[in-house]
Parts: sequence; structure tokens; C-alpha cells
Amino acid sequence: MTSDISLFSPYQLGNLELPNRIVMAPLTRNRAGQGNVPHQLNATYYAQRASAGLIIAEATQVTPEGQGYPYTPGIHSPEQIAGWKLVTDTVHQQGGRIYLQLWHVGRISHPDLQPNGALPVAPSAIAPKGEASTYDGHKPFVTPRALETSEIPGIVEKYRQGAANALAAGFDGVEIHAANGYLIDQFLRDGTNQRSDKYGGSIENRARFLLEVTEAVTSVWGAKQVGVRLSPSGTFNDMRDSNPLETFGYAAQALNEFDLAYLHIFEATDADIKYGGTVVPTSHLRDRFTGTLIVNGGYNREKGNTVLANKAADLVAFGTLFISNPDLPQRLAVNAPLNEPDQTTFYGGGEKGYIDYPFWSVAS
Repeated sequence: MTSDISLFSPYQLGNLELPNRIVMAPLTRNRAGQGNVPHQLNATYYAQRASAGLIIAEATQVTPEGQGYPYTPGIHSPEQIAGWKLVTDTVHQQGGRIYLQLWHVGRISHPDLQPNGALPVAPSAIAPKGEASTYDGHKPFVTPRALETSEIPGIVEKYRQGAANALAAGFDGVEIHAANGYLIDQFLRDGTNQRSDKYGGSIENRARFLLEVTEAVTSVWGAKQVGVRLSPSGTFNDMRDSNPLETFGYAAQALNEFDLAYLHIFEATDADIKYGGTVVPTSHLRDRFTGTLIVNGGYNREKGNTVLANKAADLVAFGTLFISNPDLPQRLAVNAPLNEPDQTTFYGGGEKGYIDYPFWSVAS
């Protein structure tokens, strides 16, 4: 049975009234300023996209040790808080709503990006395949240092402080990045977590870090202003799990205890399937998570309307389409032609490919 709900239907998300169900997905663009501080260019970029029902700002490291790429913003210094305040003020002036995604990359880093050239940290000392992105180009990943049990509460505290800093920066809420092969995802999956303490072994133990971070972040914001992102089918960053249906089914159900704003699912991509990932159907998590569900993964106008009409999700996140179409909701509403994205300008650089895509009123 279908309903008349569509991408253009309003939605009550926690304390926010969304004018539509079109979410801007978090998109790393590598354009932070010196000191990983957001600046006017970033404020312009997000303000251009303020017609989204909700903007989820790019992944933002909660600690210097959490950085894995050049020119990604942080939320751990006074200057970064002030920079993000510029962004949120500008988005709010345009009538938008914006969450911040809290991030720690774990092993997906390199000593060149770490304070004092230290090793990246992870649940276990297992090097990912591939190369790290550094200021001097790509370099092979190193074997990370396994966190001591006694260190983990300190990492949880970094997330809590990052959440508090995001509150000070004027965001409307935060999303915990537990997807895409970064630190929380590394704890969740048995391919990257081979610990023998209370954070390893059983799925209950491997999910402990996610739940502790969620508890810490909701202690700052209240649950209805906190979301969590998972990528249950993902192979990005050399990720794998022996039973992702069980792992992520448990995680989704366990998150119910927090009464979160939403659960955000990054669905299987062609690359995940190519590299042997097990496809975890979104319906498997929809059946277990009782709150708002956001889906993300190659959606267009037709697919987005269908998934909402079938009540398989509540909101739909768009990534690449928002890069090249700052006025995406307007274009989708009238089924207007879409700008083609320039992939050569996705990561790093300045205005080109960032704030210079034309609006429909200009393009027409």
C-alpha cells in the first residue's frame, strides 16, 4: 500500500519542522581554512543549499587525532567553533536547518596527519588496504595502534565535547558518524575489531563503543536532536564483517533506547557489491529501528518519491546531486534539468565546483 507522501511533504523531525523531506547528505569537500577552520567560502556553500529540509554538514573531526584527510574541518578549537558559527548563522539567515556530523577516522589516517607524527589509533592493530590522503599526496596506510581499554573513555569524551562545541556553534543538532569504515564502524565490525576486552568479541561488546558515544552525545543535546549514520553494506575503507545482518540489526535495535532524531542508512553501492559486500536490506533495519529513518544512496526524484510513498523511509538524503544543484529541492519540485557535477572539483580547491553551480532561475 502506498501513500501520498512525497519528497515535498513536510516532516516534524524532533523540534524542527522540515518544509520537505529532502536532506543534504554529509559531503567531505576538503575546503576548510588554516587550522581546519570553516570560513566564508563554506558559509556561502551551505547557505546556497538552505532550501533542503535538513542539511547534514560534512564530517568534522572531534579531536586532532581524528583527522584523516587534508583540509577537513574540526570542532575542537575555539577558532573552529567560531568558524562554524559563521556557517550556521548564514544558513539560519536563509531559513535553513543544519546538523553537524561528528567524526573520528580511527585507522584511516597517517602519521603525517597526526599530532607529533603518532600512529593513528583503532580498535585493533590491523592496517587497511590502500593509501592515505596526506598534504604531500597519497601514501600507504600504516598499521594503527590498538587503543588500550583505559583510553576508550577519553575518546568517548572527545565526542561529548565535540557535541558541546557544536551546540555552542549554533547547530540545530548533530549526527554521529558510525559509517564508512571510520572509528565507530571499526569497533562494530569483526573484520576490524579483534579485541578480547569488553569492547570486542560478541556483537554486544563490539556495539558498546557506539552506544557509549551515543549516550555521551545525547547527554549534551537530548536525544531528539541526535542522529546516527550507519553503512551496513559498506566495503569502503577495507571494511568487512562476518555477519552484517546480525551486527547492524543489533545496532539498530539497540539505538532504540535513546529515542533518537533519526537513523541514517548509507545503502549498498555498486562498489560494495563489486568488492564482495553483503547487501543488508534497509527493510531489515526498518523492522528493528522504531524512529525516523533516512536513506541515502543514488536516489533521484522518482526513486525518492517511491521509497517515501511505500513508507520504507521517512526522509531521503542526496549527495552528489546537491553538490551540483544548490537549489535541488526547487529543481526536483518542477522536474527541472539538473546540472552535471564536475568530479574533478569534488575534493579541495576554491570556488570552482563549490559555489559556482548555477541556480535553476539562472540556468533557465
